[in-house]
Amino acid sequence: MRVNLTVNGERRRADDVWEGESLLYVLRERLGLPGSKNACEQGECGSCTVYLDDVPACACLVAAGQAEGREVRTVEGLADGDALDPVQQSFVDAGAVQCGFCTPGLVVAAHDLLRREPDPSDEEIREALAGNLCRCTGYEKILDAVHSAAGAR
Repeated sequence: MRVNLTVNGERRRADDVWEGESLLYVLRERLGLPGSKNACEQGECGSCTVYLDDVPACACLVAAGQAEGREVRTVEGLADGDALDPVQQSFVDAGAVQCGFCTPGLVVAAHDLLRREPDPSDEEIREALAGNLCRCTGYEKILDAVHSAAGAR
């Protein structure tokens, strides 16, 4: 099967996609976008979070065929060329990146939160990031990063 979609503003095509293949696999292995991570493959950890038609989605739960003709924005697509998005930069500056495995999903979730709520409370941040699991940071640096990004927008 062939899948045509727009990824990070660019029309892309993936060939020889098998029917059970996930959008995550297509992004990482067929289109060369390794930012979204493959961790649980059950939509529980949030590491693979991308925007699908401007709505956050776990790419591991989306069948590749469901993405036909749709728009996908990955963590790579948040940056403007070499300039990181303020959320990405704040994660770096706050030391919210440790092993980096959960970071792409957390960044996309935080980005989405700040689009909806430009000055979120700790409670709002915690709720928005509740679907993203991190085993390294303890979340405090992540909260700092989201607050910092909110001030940078």
